[in-house]
Amino acid sequence: MSASANAATPECGSLCGSVFSRELGSYTQPGPVEAVLGGVARVGQPVILKPASGSDPSQDIIPHGSPVSTFYEAGMVSADVNSHYGDLLAVQQEYAPDGIGTDLCVGLAKVAYQDEGLTLQPCNVSARTVWIIDTPDSPATAPLYFPIVNASTRKFERPFAMDLRRDEVVNDRKTLQIHVRRLKFLTDDKTLPNSQLWGFIQGS
Repeated sequence: MSASANAATPECGSLCGSVFSRELGSYTQPGPVEAVLGGVARVGQPVILKPASGSDPSQDIIPHGSPVSTFYEAGMVSADVNSHYGDLLAVQQEYAPDGIGTDLCVGLAKVAYQDEGLTLQPCNVSARTVWIIDTPDSPATAPLYFPIVNASTRKFERPFAMDLRRDEVVNDRKTLQIHVRRLKFLTDDKTLPNSQLWGFIQGS
């Protein structure tokens, strides 16, 4: 990977990891990565994409991963979600500027709906901060690129997943906020647009 692939501060290092869009980057040049707008750790703060930097603590996000079934046992996801995704990996993405946890995770303010923006929400409270690595819905690109489904979704044939939208105004300035939209299969063999496919790079 190039130097630009490192999107974690030295203080967070290998604990951190960065999500990037296949629409805008690759594993050699990830382009913009997941970050918190303005680096502000508060409930409701938008989660955006911004150019990768090894010195920007707003990009310090620690993924806490477990099988979906573990989140079910903890009472965080429904029996239906567990039945459909139980063996898959799920993560909570905790915002941790300079490696210091905030107990705020990338999530949704309400049960997933079309075009809802990602924001910081309290960790370990609800399915809205649990994200499922849904490799079966894009077998041709797995495991490198995959859709990321929110665990509050209720319709599994076309679940709500992270989606890249074009420039829009957020907090009075143009930026790329991440949203959720229903998976949009382009063909019968589960081909998805690049805007709904994501990669992950580990900090160092």
